[in-house]
Amino acid sequence: MTSKAHAEAIAPTTDLVRVSRALVSVSDKAGIIELGKILAEFSIEIISTGGTATTLANAGVKVTMIDEVTGFPEMMDGRVKTLHPKIHGGLLARRDLPGHVQSMVDHDIKPIDLVIVNLYPFEATIAKEGVIDSEAIEQIDIGGPSMVRSAAKNHASVAVVTGPSQYETLVSQLKANIGQTSFAFRKELAAEAFVQTASYDAMIANWMTRDDEQAPDTLTLSYRKVDDLRYGENPHQSAASYRAIGAPMGTLIDAEQLHGKPLSFNNLNDASAALETVRAIARVKGTQHAAIVLKHTNPCGAASAPTIAAAIDRAIAGDPMAAFGGILASSTQINLAGAQRIAAEGTFFEVVIAPSYAPDALELLQQRWKNLRILAVGDQVPWINRETKFIPGGLLVQDRDLVTPIHDQWTYQAGPKPTNEQLDATAMLETVCRSLSSNAVLLGGIDNQSVRLFGAGAGQMDRVASCLGAVRKAGDLVKGSIALSDAFFPFPDGPQILIDAGVSMIVHPGGSKRDSETFELCDQHNVTCMTTGIRHFRH
Repeated sequence: MTSKAHAEAIAPTTDLVRVSRALVSVSDKAGIIELGKILAEFSIEIISTGGTATTLANAGVKVTMIDEVTGFPEMMDGRVKTLHPKIHGGLLARRDLPGHVQSMVDHDIKPIDLVIVNLYPFEATIAKEGVIDSEAIEQIDIGGPSMVRSAAKNHASVAVVTGPSQYETLVSQLKANIGQTSFAFRKELAAEAFVQTASYDAMIANWMTRDDEQAPDTLTLSYRKVDDLRYGENPHQSAASYRAIGAPMGTLIDAEQLHGKPLSFNNLNDASAALETVRAIARVKGTQHAAIVLKHTNPCGAASAPTIAAAIDRAIAGDPMAAFGGILASSTQINLAGAQRIAAEGTFFEVVIAPSYAPDALELLQQRWKNLRILAVGDQVPWINRETKFIPGGLLVQDRDLVTPIHDQWTYQAGPKPTNEQLDATAMLETVCRSLSSNAVLLGGIDNQSVRLFGAGAGQMDRVASCLGAVRKAGDLVKGSIALSDAFFPFPDGPQILIDAGVSMIVHPGGSKRDSETFELCDQHNVTCMTTGIRHFRH
C-alpha cells in the first residue's frame, strides 16, 4: 500500500466506524469460534495470538498471526507478544489528527478497529485449593489489560469487547450497522472495559497484600453484582447484592438456593450472620453438630449436640417465640430427623442453611413450605481474615474476631473450681455470646447431652438491662446456668442480678477497676467466676 493510500484508509472518526481489523486474544474460548466466523463474514481481518489463533484456524477461520504484524515472535513463554507499537499504535492513534495519521503512515502502522480480549483467569487460579504463588503470578495478565485500556481510551475509533457475554450484542451491532459500530456502543463498551481492568488490578493487589499484618495505606475493593434485590432493609430503599472479586468460595453469597422465593436484603444479612456463627461454634473443640436460630443478626437459640436433630431441637428451644420467622443454620448435613424437627407443627423459618441435605430431608422441607428459602453452602469453609463496615464517605477495616475460645487460658477468680464439663460448655457459649450485639449477656448450660443457649440480652445501652433481659428469656432455666458477658462488668450490679436469679458460674473478660467487687460477690454467694482476658464487642 502506498503512503497516500495508507493515509486514505485511516478514515477520520465519525459516529459510525467500519470494522476492518480485529485483534482477538482470549483465555475463555467460549463462543469465540462462532464469533470468528461472523467476523469473517463481514470481511474483517482477524489478528490473533497463540492458543486463540490455533482455535480459530482449526475451525477454518482465517487469522493473521501477531508476529506477522509486529515482526517479532511471541517470546518468554508468552509474556511478550502484543506489547508493540504496531499494536498499540493501531489502537491509540487519533484518526482525526493529521500528525497521528502521518506517524502511522511513516511507521507502517495499520489501525485496529475492534479488540476482543478477556484476561488471564487470575481469579479462578487463586480460588483453587493449594495454588502456589508462582502459579498465580503467571496468571497476572499484562498484555491483555494494556490492549483493553488502549482500546477503551480511544473508544472514539475502537470498540473493545471483554467477555463472551458481550458477543451477542457485538454481532447485533455489526448487523444493524452493516459492519460498523456506533459511538454510543463503543463508549458503553469502554466504560465496562475500565471496570474490568480496575477490578482485575484490585484483585491482584488484594492477593499480593493478603498476608500483610497491617492494613494497606490504600485499600482497593472490587465487587461484582450478583443480583438486584426487591428492596433494602425497608421497601423505600433500593438494594443489590455483590460478591467480592477474588474472595474464596464458601460464603453465604455463594450459596445454592434449592427452594423458595428470592432472598431479600434482610434475609442475606441475617443468613450470613447465622452461617458465620454456626461455623464458629463448629470450630470449638469437641463440637459434633451445631445449630443456630437467629433473628435480626442476633442468635436467639444455639446448641451443640451429638446429633444434628438434637442440636436443631435445642436451638429452637432457646427462644421458640423469637425463632418463629427466623433463620436456622446447621454446621452439618441436615438429615431426615433434623428436617422433621424443623418442619414440626408450630415452627416457621424464613431461611434454612446447611452444607447439604439428605434427599428425603430436602423433599420434606420443600413440601412443608412453598416459600421457605433453602440454601446449601457446601463443605468448603473459607478463612477470611478481615472485614469492612461502610460508613458515609468511607469505611472501617478490622481483623475479624476469629479467636477460638480456649478455657485453659482463662483465669479462675472466685467461687468453686469449675468442672471440665462446665468449661467445655462455656467455650461453646462464649462463641455464641460474641455473636450477639453489644452490650451482650448470655445464659446457657448443659441440657440432655447438649450445650445450648437458654436466654440472652443483646444490643442494650447498659449491661444491667442485658442481664435482666437474659434472665427473663431464660426463665426457670436460669437456675444453675452459666452466664457470659462480652465485656467486663463496670459495677457488680449486673452480676448481682445474675446471682439473685440463680446462676452458678459467671464468665467475663475482666479488666474493670471494680473487678474485685464482682469477685468478692461471687465468693460470698458460692458462684464460680472466670475471666477470659478477651473482649468481644459486636456493633
